[in-house]
Amino acid sequence: KHRYVRRYGRFERTNQPEYACFADGSGIMGYHSFDFSRLDFRKATNMRKILLTTFTLIALAACSKQDNSPPPTPQQISDSAVGHYCSMNLTEHNGPKAQIFLNGKPDKPVWFSTIKQMFGYTKLPEEPKGIHVIYVTDMGKVKDWEKPNADTEWIDAKKAYYVIESSFIGGMGAEDALPFADKAQAEKFAKEKGGRVVGFAEMPDEYIFK
Repeated sequence: KHRYVRRYGRFERTNQPEYACFADGSGIMGYHSFDFSRLDFRKATNMRKILLTTFTLIALAACSKQDNSPPPTPQQISDSAVGHYCSMNLTEHNGPKAQIFLNGKPDKPVWFSTIKQMFGYTKLPEEPKGIHVIYVTDMGKVKDWEKPNADTEWIDAKKAYYVIESSFIGGMGAEDALPFADKAQAEKFAKEKGGRVVGFAEMPDEYIFK
């Protein structure tokens, strides 16, 4: 295997062992020996470390970039409110709904026909994560659960209490979570109709995606 040594200010190629001498009697000792394959590897490794650090800092900056403006107020359901996943007008469905405002888009909520769909949106990796605020229907204030578009009372989704695994059939014809602003109301419904009460952060993945 050839090595390179620095001699007289330049690199010279040699296959001599480190203890050998040059023809002029000057020994390799005292000169810097270089294995260029190892040098290139170290350079590549350092470059990877630099790039990894740079991308990490960029990712952290992106994650920490938040919308510090006041959260938009919830919008009322209209004929232009179309479900993100079902592509159907929300006025056609009864049951609780949800709307998500993304950072920088205070006038364009993302609408959901069911509460499960909203939770799925927040958990799926391919969906945007720059969420400013989420609103859900306060079912404790809905007077007529059979009337579509009766849900005009909105609450912060992260402050709501959800009844899950009950017998209630949501807007898409399947069992859905029921949000309540008042925990006592949620517990009363669960006691009378079945199910259990969980908070926003406690919502089970297996319930959302089953």
